[in-house]
Amino acid sequence: MRELIIIMGVAGSGKTSIASALAGQMGWPFIEADEHHSAANKTKMAAGTPLTDEDRESWVDSMCRMAAAMPESRIVLACSALTPYVQAGLREGSGRRCHFVMLDVPRDELARRITARPDHFMPVSLLDSQFASLQVPEDAVRIQADRPVPQIVADILSALEAAA
Repeated sequence: MRELIIIMGVAGSGKTSIASALAGQMGWPFIEADEHHSAANKTKMAAGTPLTDEDRESWVDSMCRMAAAMPESRIVLACSALTPYVQAGLREGSGRRCHFVMLDVPRDELARRITARPDHFMPVSLLDSQFASLQVPEDAVRIQADRPVPQIVADILSALEAAA
């Protein structure tokens, strides 16, 4: 069975660090959702304007095309996946069974992390809109992600094994 492991959460939750560590440890390919955003979407977010599902359409399509084309049985995707629109798009368009892993981090830690990365397009001012948009899928595994990455990866692997 072809699977897509989606490491999801709001900005600053550690999606990229954790997804790339998981992929590296297991030898699975890694997809970074931010690389699939259009320049217009990045500009919009950098200006402090939240994306709409219409804005997200080409982004979701791009990720799905890439995941569907990859031959490997398991792929790890770092993606906010905040809305049911994105979640359904990944489930329907990737050609893979999707496993959502929600990274939970306290809001003050998220703000600290976002502020510490000045070269990123996502400003801390969008954190509240991300929480307002966030709808965690019922089948998502929730992981406390304000701990060391190796512990988080171990918890994700245990959860994936339990779900198999």
